[in-house]
Amino acid sequence: MSDQMPDSAPQFLTVGEGEAAREIAMLVRPAQAGNGAPALVWLSGYRSDMSGTKAVELDGLAAELGLACIRLDYSGHGLSGGSFGDGTISRWLEEALAVIRHVAPDRVILVGSSMGGWIALRLAQELARQGGVTLAGMVLIAPAPDFTSELIEPNLKAKERKSLAERGYFEERSQYSPEPNIYTRALIEDGRKNRVLDGIIETGCPVHILQGMKDTDVPHAHAMKLVEHLPADDVVLTFVRDGDHRLSRPADIALLLSAVKGIIRSSTNRQMPV
Repeated sequence: MSDQMPDSAPQFLTVGEGEAAREIAMLVRPAQAGNGAPALVWLSGYRSDMSGTKAVELDGLAAELGLACIRLDYSGHGLSGGSFGDGTISRWLEEALAVIRHVAPDRVILVGSSMGGWIALRLAQELARQGGVTLAGMVLIAPAPDFTSELIEPNLKAKERKSLAERGYFEERSQYSPEPNIYTRALIEDGRKNRVLDGIIETGCPVHILQGMKDTDVPHAHAMKLVEHLPADDVVLTFVRDGDHRLSRPADIALLLSAVKGIIRSSTNRQMPV
């Protein structure tokens, strides 16, 4: 099945029980026989899905190198079931962890974009706590750890606070979609429980962060703050001077794939010709 195409039919995994059960869509590319390199795991951003440009390019790299690649849509996103309004970091983390446990690779490289970077950092903590899957490396694109408490809460306008109190959510215009972004009280309250910028983050693996300096959603100072919390790890921070939040231009994609190849090399003791 190593010739599986990126648009292959998704598989579905039920996560949660009772009323909390939701069908999570995933695209799993198996590794070529005998390839012992880590599996690549794509973690999308807020309101993004596994069919986006960067996700598809990552899957293409996996196909080229014979690697396993795991992509998923969080509940309320893409092809997955569940309501977007029910989404929280804990809920989406549970889904990502369940998919990884279901596919059961020995080693993984987490590639997280924006909110996916936060999910990746929480996954690192959970995988270390639970064992069973080794984290071989991380590539974080415009990572947005703790964005609810660090980037949203401090900048809430009076009408947004009122909407949160009275309606349980507020809306914000999106520059990427005609539909507004919706931020719920549950998301914000749960975000406080999932903070990672309160102390040292021990991922135990190399980390490469890619950050645009013209990112209007996640300021590049946020990436620098994250680095301060990763003192024990082999961390590379690459600034893209004219880069925006998405970092989806051809040159940005080339930078992403190069970063992933670098992590693969370090995780396989330079045994692979990448």
